[in-house]
This record gives sequence, C-alpha cells and structure tokens, in this order.
Amino acid sequence: MTTNSTHRGPSGILVLGGTGKTGRRVVDRLRATGTTTVRPASRSGEVRFDWALPDTWEPALAGAEALYLVAPEDPSPVEEFVTRAEASGVRRLVVLSGHGIEHAGEGFGRGMAAAEEAARESGAEWTLLRPNNFFQNFDEDLWLAPLREGRLGLPIGDVPEPFVDADDVAAVAAAVLTEDGHAGRTYVLSGPRALTFAGAAKTIARAAGRPVRYEELSPAAYRAELLAQGWPEAAADSLGAMFALHRAGHSAEVTDDVRRVLGREPADLEPWARRIAATGVWA
Repeated sequence: MTTNSTHRGPSGILVLGGTGKTGRRVVDRLRATGTTTVRPASRSGEVRFDWALPDTWEPALAGAEALYLVAPEDPSPVEEFVTRAEASGVRRLVVLSGHGIEHAGEGFGRGMAAAEEAARESGAEWTLLRPNNFFQNFDEDLWLAPLREGRLGLPIGDVPEPFVDADDVAAVAAAVLTEDGHAGRTYVLSGPRALTFAGAAKTIARAAGRPVRYEELSPAAYRAELLAQGWPEAAADSLGAMFALHRAGHSAEVTDDVRRVLGREPADLEPWARRIAATGVWA
C-alpha cells in the first residue's frame, strides 16, 4: 500500500528490539504519550521474541496493529514473519534500515534489505527509516572502548558521515507509528552536518577534555584488529562491508527528513558530546 492512511491510529504497537539502541527509545517515547498499548519484544524483555524460534512470533504479535521491525542479520526468517504479522492484524509496518542500504553488497545489511522488500510486498502500510550511524555508537558500544583508550582506528578516510542521534530516530519512528501520512515513504535520517570520523573523534576529545587520536587503517588491518579483539569473523566482515559502503559515499548526504517528520532540526553532535562527556563515560 502506497497511499496515505486516513483511519485512526493503531491501538497496539509491537516494538522489536525493544531493549536495543533505538527500540528502547521508541518504547519510552510511545509510553510517554500514554495513548497506545506498547509491547517491547526481545529475547529477554517484557515480551519474549526470538527470530530463531517461530513459536514466539504469534504470542508477541497478538493485539498489535503496528510494528516497529528491527531485522536480524540473517534475512531468512524475515519474509515469513512479515506474512504472519499481516495475518495477525498488523496494518502498519515501520522498518529500521540504513542510509545507503540499497547499495550494500552481500556482506552487510542483508536482513535490513529483506525487511524493506517484505514490507513493500505486504498489504500493510509501510514506511522505511534509513538512518546514518548513531551518535550512541560512540558512547554505548561500537566505538566506546577505542575512545576510552584514546585511539580510534577505522578504514574510512575523509569520506564524511552525517551522524544522527538515536533519540531523533526514535522520535521519528514513534511519530510514523502513530500518525497518518507516512505510508509508502522512505525517510533517510541524518544529522544536520557531515563530519569525518576523524572530526567526530576530535569533537568528542574536546568535549571529554582528553586526547583521542584518529588513525586511518586499511580494510585488512581493521579486520585484523577486530579479530585480535575477539570479534567473530562474521561480525568483522560485516563491519568491513559497512565501511566499504561508507567509503563509496553512499551515506554521506545530509538530508532534511528528520525536520520533515518532526518539524525541528536534528540534534548536532557537538552539544550531544558535551552533555555525554559530563557523565564521565569517556573518562
């Protein structure tokens, strides 16, 4: 379905990845409105959901009219799940994907691409969200340890990235899940300006009041470092493929889609970094 909806908003919303980076923020925003029944689903959350255990799907979907879909890396269960979701009464699908995913190769984003395709082919209203790398990759997981150690080594060069706040992504998702007028649209969610990763490291170092050195690595050297740190080969290869996508410039564009949906500008990395540095996370 590619026409805008005119019916009432959904009465029940299932949020996959409900304890994850965007999912938990989506849940918080929806619950703050007090207007919908929100069910956060994950392997260990309030609602049990496991992509590898199809018996958990229907109980999680019960009563849901809208779905925030965060796909697994493995694309194989996605089409069947979307089919079951639609059969159970889901009429609005919001898919978390990634900026430039249409240019990704086999090594990165296969689950996200499968989710986009399944949503488009469904009979439900669908909206695709394609964010850039999150600010929170610097303080919650991916690049937190390197920043604490004072060295960020990546294979990206001078290609810019318009990093986006996961809170802005969640705000967009919550709006699209509950408001009409977004059916059949793809929103590319970027921050207000593009920075190189070296520039982002400098911004964080300045906010934290401590040195952080950026080092440019070859793709092979980056993979070797990940493996030496204990990353599984599949994860190392996926990150390598993600950076190949970035190096090709497929995620470098600054967009105004956050403003289009929310009516305000997206958050900027520098004030965010100052606020987060005050918590001592990079100390």
